[in-house]
Amino acid sequence: MQAVILCAGKSTRTYPLTAERPKPLLKVANKTILEHNLDALRGLVDEVILIVGFKKEMIEDFAEKIKNRLDFKITLVEQKEQLGTGHALLAAEPCIKGRFIVLMGDNIYSSADIKNCLESGLGMLVTNTKTPEIFGTIKKGKNGFLEKIYEKTDRPPSNLANTGLYVLDRKVFGFKTEKTVRGEIELTDMVNELAKTEKIAVVLAEGCWLPIGYPWEILDANEYLLKKIKMKINGLVEKNATIKGQVVIGKNTVVKNGSYIEGPVIIGENCEIGPNCYIRAYTSIGDNCKIGNAVEIKNSVVMDSTKIGHLSYFGDSVIGFSINIGAGTITSNLRHDCKSVRSVVKGKLMDTERKKFGAVIGDRVHTGINTLIYPGRKIWPGLNTLPGEIVKEDKEG
Repeated sequence: MQAVILCAGKSTRTYPLTAERPKPLLKVANKTILEHNLDALRGLVDEVILIVGFKKEMIEDFAEKIKNRLDFKITLVEQKEQLGTGHALLAAEPCIKGRFIVLMGDNIYSSADIKNCLESGLGMLVTNTKTPEIFGTIKKGKNGFLEKIYEKTDRPPSNLANTGLYVLDRKVFGFKTEKTVRGEIELTDMVNELAKTEKIAVVLAEGCWLPIGYPWEILDANEYLLKKIKMKINGLVEKNATIKGQVVIGKNTVVKNGSYIEGPVIIGENCEIGPNCYIRAYTSIGDNCKIGNAVEIKNSVVMDSTKIGHLSYFGDSVIGFSINIGAGTITSNLRHDCKSVRSVVKGKLMDTERKKFGAVIGDRVHTGINTLIYPGRKIWPGLNTLPGEIVKEDKEG
C-alpha cells in the first residue's frame, strides 16, 4: 500500500511561520506535522510519496534524517509549479501502482481513521462540524456513498466537512482535468468525477482530525495532543524544582531550582529551563531551547533552538525556530474590552474567536529588551525590535 502526502504548497495563511518554511515542518507537541502523519501511517503502508515544492530542500533534509527509523520507504516527487491539489497528485501518477491513500500535509490525522478508510475500499474521511460554511463539505447519495464534494459555500449541503483524506485508485487519473478560475487543478474535482462511476465510502472520523489553517490552530492542535501525554522524565530536574501533572522532559535537558512546571507540558532535548521560571499547562518547548530566570510561559508553542531571556512573559503564543527573545519581552494576550482577539491574515483582519491570543513570531527574530507586543500581532522572520519597542502593528519584512 502506498500513501501520498501533499507537502508542496506555500502556506500564506500561516505567515510569518511559513514565510521561509513548509507548513508540514512546523512543530506541534514537539513533532512536525509531517512526522505526526508518518507515525500514523506505520504498519499501514510500505511506501510514502511526499509531493514537494516550496522549500523542497527542507523536506528533503528532514526525510533524510528520519528515514532510518521508519518501517516504509519514502519517495520524494517535485511539483515544479504549485497549481493546486489535483496538479500535485498528478505529479505522483508515475509512482502509483494501485489503491493508495492521500493526505493533506498541513492536517494531522489519526492512524485509526486512516485504517477505517482503508477498510472501506475507496473512501474519504469526513467529520461532523457546527460550522460547515468554513469547510469544504460533502453530499451523500441515497446509497450512502459520496455524491459530490462542495467547496466552501454559505449554503453547505450537510454538516459533514471534508478532511482531505482519501483512499483512491488509479482510476482517479483517468479523467480530463481542467483548471478552475484560479488557474488550479483541484483534487476534489477529480474525486467528484470518480464518484460518478465508483462507490466512494463516506467514513466518519473517530480519532483526531486537526486542521492547521491559521497560526492559532497550532495552539488548538497542541492542546489536544498534550492532553494525551504521560509523564516521562529523561533529563535532570534539580532538587528544588516542582513538576506537577503530566510532563515530558527530553534527554540532556536541565530544569533548574525554583522552576515550577504545571502539566501537561512537553520539553525537548538539550534544553535549559530556569531557574525560577513558571511553565504553565499546554506549553510545548522544542529541542535546544533556553528559558531564562523568572520567565513565564502559558499555553504556547516554542519551536527549536529558541532562547527566551529572563523576566519575559508569553501567553497563548506561537514562537518559531532560532529566535532570541530579549529580557523583559512581554506579550499581551487579552484585549481590554475582553472581546475575541483579531489578527491580520493575508491583509485582512480576522476574528480568531479566541478570547486570549498572543504573538506569532517568525524564525530568527531578535527582540530588544522590554519589547511589548499587542494581542494577535506578528513579527516576520529575521526582523528585530528595538529596546522598549511597542509592537502595535504586524512587523513585516
